[in-house]
Parts: sequence; structure tokens; C-alpha cells
Amino acid sequence: MSHSRGLPYNTSNDLETGLKEVPVERMNRWVVNIQEMEKGEREKLSNNQAKLLHKALYRFRHTLVLKRAEEKKQAARKLRAHAQALRAAAIFKEVADQVKGTGDYFPIEPDEIASLMRNSDVDALQQYGGKEGLADLLKTDLHKGIDGDDLLKRRIKFGSNIYPPKTATSHWTCLWEALYNFTRIVLVIAFMGSVVMGILEEVIRAGRQVVVSNCDIVVGDVLPLKTGDEVLADGILIRGRSLAIDKSRVTGESKIFHKDSRNPFLRSGWKVAHGSATMLVTGVGKCTESGILRASTYSKDTESKTPLQVLLKEVATFMGAVGFMGAAIVAYVVWFRDFFTGDNSNGSPEPGSTLEEVIRISTIAVAIFVVALPEVLPSAFNITRLSSMKKMKADNCLVRRPAVCETMALCNDALCDKTGITLNQMTVSEAYAGQKKINFADSTSNLSPILSSLLIEGIAQNTSGNLSVLGSGDVQASGSPIDRAILHWGVKLGMNFDDITSQSPVMQVLPFSSEKKRGGVALNLTHGRVHVHWKGEAEGVLASCTRYIGANDQVLPMDDDKLTFFQKAIEDMASGGLHCVAIAYTSLELENVLINSNGELARWELPEDDLILLAIVGIKDDCQPGIKDSVEILQRAGIKVRLVTHDNPQTAKALAKECSILASDGSDASEENLIEGKVFRELSDSQREELAEKILVMARSSPNDKLLFVRALQKRGKIVAVTGYVSNDAHTLHEADIGLAMGIQGTEVVKESSDIIILDDNFATVAKGFRWGRSIHEKVLKVMQQQLTANIVAVTINCMAAVYYRHIPLNAVQFVWVNLIIFGLGPLALTTESPADHLMNVPPIDRGQTIIKYIQWKRLLIQVLYQIIALLVINFQGGSLLKNYTRDHATKVKNTMIFNTFVVCQISIEFGVRKTGIVDHPLKWITANSVFLGIAGIILVIQFIIIEFLGKAFFIVRLDWKEWQFSLTLGIVELLFALLLFLKHLTQRNHN
Repeated sequence: MSHSRGLPYNTSNDLETGLKEVPVERMNRWVVNIQEMEKGEREKLSNNQAKLLHKALYRFRHTLVLKRAEEKKQAARKLRAHAQALRAAAIFKEVADQVKGTGDYFPIEPDEIASLMRNSDVDALQQYGGKEGLADLLKTDLHKGIDGDDLLKRRIKFGSNIYPPKTATSHWTCLWEALYNFTRIVLVIAFMGSVVMGILEEVIRAGRQVVVSNCDIVVGDVLPLKTGDEVLADGILIRGRSLAIDKSRVTGESKIFHKDSRNPFLRSGWKVAHGSATMLVTGVGKCTESGILRASTYSKDTESKTPLQVLLKEVATFMGAVGFMGAAIVAYVVWFRDFFTGDNSNGSPEPGSTLEEVIRISTIAVAIFVVALPEVLPSAFNITRLSSMKKMKADNCLVRRPAVCETMALCNDALCDKTGITLNQMTVSEAYAGQKKINFADSTSNLSPILSSLLIEGIAQNTSGNLSVLGSGDVQASGSPIDRAILHWGVKLGMNFDDITSQSPVMQVLPFSSEKKRGGVALNLTHGRVHVHWKGEAEGVLASCTRYIGANDQVLPMDDDKLTFFQKAIEDMASGGLHCVAIAYTSLELENVLINSNGELARWELPEDDLILLAIVGIKDDCQPGIKDSVEILQRAGIKVRLVTHDNPQTAKALAKECSILASDGSDASEENLIEGKVFRELSDSQREELAEKILVMARSSPNDKLLFVRALQKRGKIVAVTGYVSNDAHTLHEADIGLAMGIQGTEVVKESSDIIILDDNFATVAKGFRWGRSIHEKVLKVMQQQLTANIVAVTINCMAAVYYRHIPLNAVQFVWVNLIIFGLGPLALTTESPADHLMNVPPIDRGQTIIKYIQWKRLLIQVLYQIIALLVINFQGGSLLKNYTRDHATKVKNTMIFNTFVVCQISIEFGVRKTGIVDHPLKWITANSVFLGIAGIILVIQFIIIEFLGKAFFIVRLDWKEWQFSLTLGIVELLFALLLFLKHLTQRNHN
């Protein structure tokens, strides 16, 4: 609508949408505008708009009153806001004074430091002026550390040494879900809260060592390190003495890396294997490499419904629909028809008033609907799962994600590494030195003096480990497992570690390199010579040797025959599952070394060729006791065990044979079954998927190869379980269907990414976990079978009795008792059963297969049919037992007998659905579990108390002994039926 003056914009819209949404200011504007309109223009408004306009004008009369009240409220709010603003301004000013100029205070950005640390770029570090220049940018004194007055600025700029928490559902959401579904309170209580305490560490600040929490470490701190310490943040080495780093908890490589000014970068999660040092902290918390890895593996902690939970919900929904239909048909078709037609030919009570009859019929209909609902199934599922999880912890399986318990029943592939399979206690079991294989039973005098001296020198000096003598006289070694094994071997050769290490100063150390697969050390001898010792992968070191020391201390050329001899020795030891390490050396003139290095020994490169072979040793890591049986159990259960290791193919093959992953005769060790990680990663996605199911052993693999392996199997529809312990396994465990972290050797990162923690680092415990997973699945199905039997029987009996007698024998109050006690204590009784061995003799459950099998349906229907017949006999023929009672009392006694017989039969069913896999005699079948018998007895006692003393509350009366005897007899018949099923199962088991 338009006119000469025009209505304010959106006026017509305001009129149409209603006046409550229109602000007072807009009302003032457009009402005044309308009043100034010409009379003819106002008449052009539609009737509907005119009515709205009239209402608007009426509302406008009260605008001033409302406006004044609103102004008073605003004045009060402004007064309160003004006081709060003054207080906030004071606080803000105080904080601002502390952090003012933070951006200019530190001329370097966190991203620049993160890039420097991530790339370990020494050249970039030099561009900042080295460690001294970086310290200036971070306002840090390399000797005194920070002064501690600018901690807030450092935390604002670079963050705190706290890892980002998991993104989880809020507490209020969890509370709402718990109230929405009351049974989840069990889970909420069981997993409520955990307290995390910081570990106290020393930090140098203001020139002195102070003790602070590891969470309080900030960028710029100077952190002292010593043997055994864990590096708590990323940083740069300031100074150090023989600093050797163990990265095995992050990378999985049991090698030691030396750190010096040429390679000064240190990362969170590493461990100091030997030496001491101080480091400049350059990254904390989520800015560290460990923090980035941890954050990338976090996922929102919202578990979706498991397939079994979905099934239980579907069953409950279906039974609810059945109950509703039964109640509707009985109530509104039969009962209302009888009421309105006055049909009373069946002997039912005379109908009362219309209101009374409607109330009575509605109550009965509701009761039929209630008894049809298997409402205890979710709580039974949670009770079963939680109780089993507690027992799993006693078996060293700590479940972190409850849903994985069900997934374990579906698993058909398990990828494992050496951790958990072996004891991680390496020892030298074979050695070749000189021209022969060393017999460990012989004395050390069989080695020539020079060879023995050089071997001892190389073992003592070229190591990151250490030896210490305990009070008992025993020798204890530290360092990597391989270093510890070789040091102990050196002691057997007569090595005095302290004397050897003090004789010749170390000129230069080349840390072990995963690319070169060796590490070396140069020693400055007193007579002007330099000895360079090497130790590393046997094949690579042997290839660099052109000579060897013979039996008479002669240095002999490495001819083809000798090379073949040593290669054959390596192959034999690797085939026996030994990890082969070669020890070699070369001797140089100190004068030539100084000339070749131009006097700068720090830049001198140790010679790697033309070496003299001293020895080749085979290191054994024994398998865990019972590992072979555990693998065979999983294989019988249809779970294919696959070994993924960084060892060479021969060693991996031997280990796989020893623990039954491969056949003992090696018949299944084909090229398709045994593959190297490098070959696998170079395949296309489709090729990896096609080959994945055939691979049993993957050697020389990296953590990324394991991840590719898992993804390939999952794309083939497999449910995959993976074991891991190093931080680099975190992604793999996170993506696997079941992530199993080792509790002893596993890092915190990998534990947080896992579903289950194996507390004893034993693969046998993994097999126990799978058996528990299948047991949980079986127990829930047994509870569901018992619950469905009771619901179907109750609905059928109530519907038939209601049609004939216009009342129900099993009312809602009675069925509440059945739900709370029988189906509450029943699952608890079933969970006391330990997992049966027969569960591991059947294949995993397929995702799409029917969860209730034919045999279970058959048993369920037979039990339902028996109970219905027994209760109908009481309902329609019970009068012959009750001739001495009045009609009213006889009806109550009959209903009490039905209720009592129904309860006794449910107790008998619990015996029928129990496990039957570990007993071989009917008496043992009944008495095998005292807790189960105790719960059954408690239910019977409570049932007796209810009937004899609390009958009015349940609309029942007391029974005499004859009536009790009749109910118990029907229950015993049900028990005999369960016994027959047991005898049939026992016969089949003995026959097999």
C-alpha cells in the first residue's frame, strides 16, 4: 500500500505478524503516522488490517505506562551493571598491566618455533643465532633460566604444558541422559570422575633449581635432565655430557640416539638413557609433537548404540506394540462390546456403573500393556556388561570403552607386534668370533688376547648403556634391550666396564641412525692411535668389512669363502629367531685424523668402510609362556592372528613359527603370507586390499604400514583388533575396531587412544579378553531369552483370562516385582558365571547374522508353550482344587497360584539358560555356582514372604501347603526340561 506520506517501512508486515513482536519504538512511529493519514487513505485499509490497527491503537494507550515501568527496570539494571563494570575494569587493568606488550615482549612467534622443532632444522637454528640467539628471543638466560616474573606473559604467548582434553559430552547432557534412561545411572556412577595429579620436576629459574609441577613448565625454562628422566617438553640442548636418548616409547625402535650440538633437538616423550644435560624449553603442551599427536587421536566421546543395544531396543519396541495391540483388542473390542450389549454369559462379575467399568477396563488394559514391555532388558544389559568388565580387570584387561566388549564377539582379525608375545628380556645366545662359533660353556681363554681386548673395548665404549654393581655383587645393565644383552655378554668375556671406559677418552660419537642401522664411536688411545668401533645390523656392517681377525690374532682378508661363512651364520641365527648384530672396528693414526679433519674433530666423519670384523652375535628374546596355546585358541575361534614387526623377514618368520602364527614346518610361509612393509606400502589401495587377507607376517614394518594394513582389512569387511605400545601406534589403535594398549611398556598417548589396556603386557591376556567379550554377548542373549519367555506368557495368560473372566490373574504390581527381583537379580546371577571354554570353539558372530539362532527360538517357544499350558490349567481347572472356598476367595487363591507358579517357572528357566560348557555331571550342573544358588534361594524366600505376609499389597492371598506343592511341582517339571537339554548337550560334547 502506498500513499502520499506513506506508512513506515514494514508496517503492513507488522500488522500481519502480530503486535507482540513489534517493538514499542516502532509502534510509536507508525501509529503516529497512521493518525496523520488522510481519512480516505485509512478507509482503504482492509477489514483485517483495520482490526489490527484498532488493537494497535488500544495498545498504544498503555505504552506510556509500560514504558515507565520498563525505564525503572532499566535504571536498576544500569546501576547493577555500573558497579560490576567498575569491578571488572579494575581486574582487567590489573591483568592488562601484567600482559601489556606481550606481542612485542617476545620477538618470535610460536609457529616459528614449532616449525623449527618439527623440521629439526639446524641451519634455521643458526639463522636465529643458535641456542644463544634463540634464548635472547625468549628472554632466557641459558645458565640462570627465567626470572619467573613473566610467567603469565609466557603462558599467554606460548601456552601451558597441559595437553588438550578430550572433547566430551557435557555433564548436564550426561545427567539428562541418565534421567531420561534411569538404568544408565549404573554406568554414570561406575565411570564418574578421575583425579589427575601432576608430577613434580626440577626447573632452573633465576639461577637456582626450583621444584614445580610439570604442568607449570613454560617456554623459556631451562630444564635439567639426568639418566632415567623423561623429557617433558620440546626443547633445544644447551649443554650435555654423553647424552643418550631412548625414543622407543615414541618410535618403537629399541635403539639409542646420541644428542650433541650438531643434533640438539629434543622432544616430549623421549627418555634419557644415559648422561646428563640441560635443555631450553621451546614448546609445551599442545604445541609439542606429542601434544599434536594426542590431539589428533582424540574423538568426541559419544558412543553410538551397539548392535546388541539396537537389538534390545527393537525387541522392546516390538513387544510394546504387541502388548498395545493386545490391550486394545481385548479392552475396546471384547469388553466394551460385552458392556454395552449386557452379555454376561461367561459368569464374569456384573458390570457396575459406566464410569467404574471404564476405569476398571482401562486399568486392565494398561496392565496388559505393562506386562508386555521387557523394560528390564537395558538394565540387564548394563549390569551384565559392568559386572563382566570388573571381572575382566581382575584378568588384567582394563576396558576403557564399554561398547568394545560387544565388538570383541565380532572380531575376526588380530594384529600383534612383538610386545606381549616376547618377554622383552634379550640375551646373547649365539656368537661368531674369529673363525668359529663361540661355545658359551667354554672359558674366555679360547678367544685370542687381541680379539678379546678389542671386543671388550668395543662393547664398553660403543654403547649408550651402563653397568653398575649391586650390593649383592650382581651386575645390572641399563640402556636399550640390545645394549643390555651385549653388556651382559661382555661381562661373561671378562669385561670391567669402569676400567675400560676410563682408559681411552671418547673423541666423537655417531648416534645410531635408523637409516644407516648402525652407530659408532672414536677413541683416542694413549699411543697416538684412534680406534673407531661400529655396532649395528649384521648384514650392513658385514658388507662394510674387508677383513676379519683370525684365531691367532691375525688380520685376514675377507675372501668369498669367509664372507659366505659369516652370511650363512647370520641366516642361520635369523632363522632361529635371533636378532643379529655385528661388531667391527678400524684403527687409524691420530695424525692422519687431524690432517683429514683440518683440525676440526667435531666435523670429522667416522670412516664406515674398510672395517675389521670382530664378532657377530645372535640375541634371543624368548616368547611369553603359553603364547603358543593362546594363539591356537584364537585361531580355533576364527580369529586370525597376524604378526607385524620391524625385525627382518627371517627373524619374524622364526618368531611366527614359534608362536604358531605360521605352521611349524613353514608350509604357509609363502611370498603372499610373508611380506615386508616397504613392499606393502608401495602397492595400490586395491592391491593392498586384495593381499591383506593373505598376509600372516609383515616384517620391517613402520607404524604407518600397520595403519595401512588395518585399513585394508577393514575395507574387506573385517573387524580388526590391534595391539600397540609406542606413541606412533596411537593412530592405528584409534582407527582399529578394537585397540589394545600395553599397560607396562605402553605410553600415555597410546593408552588414551586405546579401547582396552592389557595390564600385564601378555598376549595370553588378549585371548582372555576375547573370551570375555563373547561371554558378555552370550549372557545378554540368555537374559533376553528369559525375559521374552516371561513377557509372552504373561501377555497370553492375561489376554485369555480377560476375554473370558473380565479380569487378569497377573496384574501390573505383580509384574513389577518380577521385573525388579527376578530380572534384576537374574542377570546378576548369570554374570557370576566365568566364561566357558566352548565359546572359543565357534567362529565370530557376523554383523548381519540373526543374533537369536534357531535353537534358541525353539527352546524359547517350548518353554513358553509349557508355561502357558500349566497356567491355563490352573486358571480354568483350578476350581477342582478349591471346592472348599467361596467363589470370591477361590478366585483370589487361583490367581495367587498362577502368580506363584509363574515366578517359580522363571527361576527354573535361569537354570536352563546357564552355561553348560565346563561341567560333566547333572549334580555339578545344579551346584557348580554357589552364588547362583544363593540368589535363586533369596528369590524363593522373598516370594514366600510376599505371599504369606504382604499379600494385600499384591492383590493375592496366603496359600496352604497343598497349593504351594502344586506350584513347586510345575516349576520342578520346568527344571527337569532344562536338565534334559543339559544331558543332550553333554552327549553331543562327549561324542565330538
